[in-house]
Amino acid sequence: MGTGRSTLTSKWIKTKVLMKSAAISPLIPETARFGRENLNRMLQKYGMVYIKPERGTYGNGVMRVEVVRESGRTLYQYQRDTKITRKTDVEALYFSLKKHIGSRSYLIQKGIALLKHKDRRFDLRVMVQLSPQGKWETTGMIGRVAQSGKIVTNYHNGGKPTSVEKLLSPHMDAARQAGLIRRLNKLGEDIGRFYHKKNLGFKQLGVDVGLDRTLTPWIIEVNTNPDPYIFNQLKDKSMYRRVMAYRRALNKRKA
Repeated sequence: MGTGRSTLTSKWIKTKVLMKSAAISPLIPETARFGRENLNRMLQKYGMVYIKPERGTYGNGVMRVEVVRESGRTLYQYQRDTKITRKTDVEALYFSLKKHIGSRSYLIQKGIALLKHKDRRFDLRVMVQLSPQGKWETTGMIGRVAQSGKIVTNYHNGGKPTSVEKLLSPHMDAARQAGLIRRLNKLGEDIGRFYHKKNLGFKQLGVDVGLDRTLTPWIIEVNTNPDPYIFNQLKDKSMYRRVMAYRRALNKRKA
């Protein structure tokens, strides 16, 4: 597969490539192209899905759709930014969503019920970079807590960068936390190596991981142009310095 621009920006292509890895694919939530049949099928199967632009950044355009039961009735609701809209059937839901989507290409992803911090959803960003020696290494890991009432955790969408330890401590003891962090480090590096093997030309990746109530890490998205400056929001600057040192080394190699 070549390194054309679509490979860099298309969430669909990045997901399809990772699905070829026997080790990584079980941790990717089912993803399909947005359409009436897929919407109905995945809502019946999972009860909650996320709908996101195939190409897009900062969580813009992401919508959360779920089946709700109220007074014996089944309703379909979706949240876009902080606004919630309800419909009585899938057909009406589809056309309402389509008004926001227009002619753009969107994806449907199995919804993960994310762990929360003080009643706000959070996920983790795992930063992996090619070292000066050409080895994939996890150089940073940070939590992102959604703004109150919002469904996305992105920093540019009001999410709050928070240390991983602060977010995980209420959900697990220190030993389990250390084991999970080791697992996430390995997962990030495995993704980097797998993409590298496919000759996609990536040098750094931001892997967004969501944890469900069973503490299973789900790969929500892989960013191929991750923002390193989120790490500068932490009090401890050591991670930020490491990420930037690797970034500078990569830029020198390109020059």
